[in-house]
Amino acid sequence: MTAGNDGANKPEDDDPFGYLYEDGQAAGAQPPRQGGYGYPPAAPQPGVPRTSYNQVRTVGERQYGQQVPQQQVYGQPNAQYAAPETYPGGATAQVPQQGGRGGPGRGGPNTKGLLIAAVAVVLVVLIGIGAALLTGDPDKDKKNEATSSAGPGDQVEESPKPQQSASSEAPAELPKQDAATLKLGGTAAVSQSVKGAEGPNGSYVTDFNTVGSSVTWKAAMGEEGKYRLTVRYAIPAKDANATLTVNGKPNSQPIGLKNFIHSSDSDWEKNWQTTWAPVDLIKGENEISISCQEGNQCDVILDWLEVTPANG
Repeated sequence: MTAGNDGANKPEDDDPFGYLYEDGQAAGAQPPRQGGYGYPPAAPQPGVPRTSYNQVRTVGERQYGQQVPQQQVYGQPNAQYAAPETYPGGATAQVPQQGGRGGPGRGGPNTKGLLIAAVAVVLVVLIGIGAALLTGDPDKDKKNEATSSAGPGDQVEESPKPQQSASSEAPAELPKQDAATLKLGGTAAVSQSVKGAEGPNGSYVTDFNTVGSSVTWKAAMGEEGKYRLTVRYAIPAKDANATLTVNGKPNSQPIGLKNFIHSSDSDWEKNWQTTWAPVDLIKGENEISISCQEGNQCDVILDWLEVTPANG
């Protein structure tokens, strides 16, 4: 079969470039020119339908570039198209790119730009919230706390401090005195040779074992009542005693300076101990005296004297 287009060939048998071949030229194929392209159209034959789907048109028959009304389908290329040879400069002219979706030079919504803008807005909001939390007004917070607990913040007043009553005050400390600082009488003297005394620089009263030796303490009391007179002393591991006088009167009970620790060592340093006797004192100044009188065994050294409550 020779190249040609008789209207009865199959579309794939049509050769628009038949003029380039010898057999095409013999069949009458012509190069492109005004009024035709390729093979000349075959004359229609009565009763024979045209079966070729390659309907070659003469250049210029179709009006390219005109608006062809049709429904635009989103995502499909624009139907307006012009053949390259219709642009100035022929087929080599630059074909303008039509807008579309999904690439450079194409139309449609810029979803990537919108997404970036949305993320930027969210970040700005989050940064603003964080800055507001970090730079909150501490005074305002304190004011709010006061308002929530006691009404408006500008009306909050400090609660009045409870006044201490006289009954809640701690009782005044009762007097205590080192024997070495008391008024001495007779042969009584201050010494520091025996260790263990609690007086100033370890001082105490010694040489007490002579009739007429004494220590006298003037103690000021805040209230009249019954008290205990406590004495710290040391003995050479044997009992002793002395006369106790309160405000010029012999006490109802002498003060015993016994070996309460039951020591058998005569070393004075190892025999420090305490004793006490009940006394009635008046409000104000009281004179308390411990002395060595006839009948007393006064082989003792004295450290300090203290008044304590009778029920203590």
